[in-house]
Amino acid sequence: MALPQAAGRETHEAACARGGCTHGAREGHRRAVAAFLAKRDELAAGQGLPAAVAHSAGATRQWVSDELAQSAEVVAARGLAESAAWHASLWPRTLAVVWGGTGAVLAVQALTAYGAGWNTARTAGLVATVAVAALLTLAARVHRERGGVLAPLIGEDNRLSTSRAVAGLWVLFVVYAVLVLAGQLAGASGPAARDALIDGLGLARGAATLTVVAVLCAVAVLVRRVVTVRVLGQRLQKVRAVRPRGADLLTDDSGRGSFTDVQYVLVTAAALVFAAVRLGRRPERLPELPWALAVLVLVSAVTYLAGKYAEGGRPVIHSVVRARAAGDLDSPIRTGDDIEIRGAGFVPPGGQGAQALTRLVVRIGSVHVHVPLVPVPGGFTNPSDHTLTVPVPVEVEPGRVDVQVITAAGLETNRTTIEVTAD
Repeated sequence: MALPQAAGRETHEAACARGGCTHGAREGHRRAVAAFLAKRDELAAGQGLPAAVAHSAGATRQWVSDELAQSAEVVAARGLAESAAWHASLWPRTLAVVWGGTGAVLAVQALTAYGAGWNTARTAGLVATVAVAALLTLAARVHRERGGVLAPLIGEDNRLSTSRAVAGLWVLFVVYAVLVLAGQLAGASGPAARDALIDGLGLARGAATLTVVAVLCAVAVLVRRVVTVRVLGQRLQKVRAVRPRGADLLTDDSGRGSFTDVQYVLVTAAALVFAAVRLGRRPERLPELPWALAVLVLVSAVTYLAGKYAEGGRPVIHSVVRARAAGDLDSPIRTGDDIEIRGAGFVPPGGQGAQALTRLVVRIGSVHVHVPLVPVPGGFTNPSDHTLTVPVPVEVEPGRVDVQVITAAGLETNRTTIEVTAD
């Protein structure tokens, strides 16, 4: 029995590596990343180099870069498969969260009604919860290939959008509050009770809440507009993520904590909790936010929007010099020499992965040179965000030629002229 079990285990593991089971895509991506990291560290230590290229530093560097580029392509392909599988498998989990929350509301209603008794407001709240859950279930079913309930919150760069998440939660909360009022209105027994419920929807009572919702929705639309215009105008670099993560709500594209995002989420979440408590205490009217709290949310929204407008910028070349190794004599730039390009913004946020670094290209005259990957244990020394080192190919004609960098996001830098002399 041991041999069939071992064979079955090997078959399952092989299928997982190819993406042939539920967790196959994730397992295949994990293994591809592990293989790439092992190869990078092995080549950084000088191991595994063929004897045919060991005699030339330039040939060795090019061979190492090509090997890493091929391995990075495998990682990128596995990453796309994992992203598609993750989106497809997410919608049942989002439904579990939605209906789990519905059950939690029912439990809270039952516990709090033990002493006070059941009333129309509790029935309306439960019906509104089920109605919202049903709408979310339908939306998740329609968008099951895009992440289910989270589909409207995922941006074009495959990251969770902070502005969309905040606006979506507030819109969902206001819809729930209106459904609670509608349920109570349907169950009201007299004209006085119905008039009181209709007065609860008065503009004077809910002006602050409606202002907050309007501003948050406007911020979500403006942020998308700002990002789109800046990307099309080549003033902002965007690299697609492997898959959305919850940390996207609090970080920038490179994964570092963002002050503007964190303060926006915290302030709006605190205001939402306050509004939910007010609705629970007075379910017969829209929750009334104090204007001081509403202004605090508006200040937070303006800060977030200003931060989005200020981020990014075009990559730029400051200077180009001949790269000089230890012991070399100073000399003009000749074909075959290495040049060091100094500037900023060569590696866009979120583009630190090898699959993005392999797309960096330097245009020298009319020749496109792919930036070689130079590995070290734990990372790469070339390329970096501020310096690039590339060889001047023999196809470059002597004379004055322009140098320009094309980043992984497709943005082109300014042109810098260098003088290439004949051998």
